[in-house]
Amino acid sequence: MRRRPFLLPPDPDAPFPSPEHALRDPDGLLAIGGDLSPQRLLNAYRAGIFPWFSEGQPPLWWSPDPRIVFRTDGVHLSSRFRRWLRGCDWRIRADSAFADVVAACAHSPRPGQDGTWITAGMQRAYCELHRLGYAHSVEVFDGERLVGGIYGVAIGRMFFGESMFSAASGGSKTALSALARRLAGWGWPLIDAQVENPHLLSLGAESWPRSRFLAETRALVGQPAPVGAWTRSFGTMAAKELAAVRPP
Repeated sequence: MRRRPFLLPPDPDAPFPSPEHALRDPDGLLAIGGDLSPQRLLNAYRAGIFPWFSEGQPPLWWSPDPRIVFRTDGVHLSSRFRRWLRGCDWRIRADSAFADVVAACAHSPRPGQDGTWITAGMQRAYCELHRLGYAHSVEVFDGERLVGGIYGVAIGRMFFGESMFSAASGGSKTALSALARRLAGWGWPLIDAQVENPHLLSLGAESWPRSRFLAETRALVGQPAPVGAWTRSFGTMAAKELAAVRPP
């Protein structure tokens, strides 16, 4: 008999099933239903699970195998792009335009995708996590224009990336590289990138067995780290600083 995803009960604190029970087809589908309350979302991320569904669907919860991750000291920028950065006057900040970054990610066209999984309800849920100090954005500005960004969820010393966008060529990889640079400086070793695509692999992402990812996640989410806005701790970074980052 074909296995089916676990049906989540209404209680937002109800535990998720073990990711080892996720389906192989579609890869990583684990559970269905529930809501996007802060409690449920944080419980999911702590367990290596994330929501991903389209408008009109119930929440779908995933833990794919393999899992795509970045080492924070391993984001690769090409020599050509680093040369371009040396003359770039972009500035990078954190948590100064969270809702704008999420909205831009929601409206960015994706090759092979019709519509977005970042629904209005999803946007509200992550803005609430941001208000509570768990969701963060890194923003790239050309003057006052937002030209790139990335957002995700931080628990302990683990960052779970959700989405990124470019409104100018190189905006998203600048945001990713800046995020990785700051996290590495803080002693955070990993960024979850969820599922594989060629662009992520070209930037240095690695494919890990789910078991390895879950073991690392369990250790990192339990480590102490401040909860709250990153605006002051991240500061303002000049994009040209990233030109000195060497490829792994």
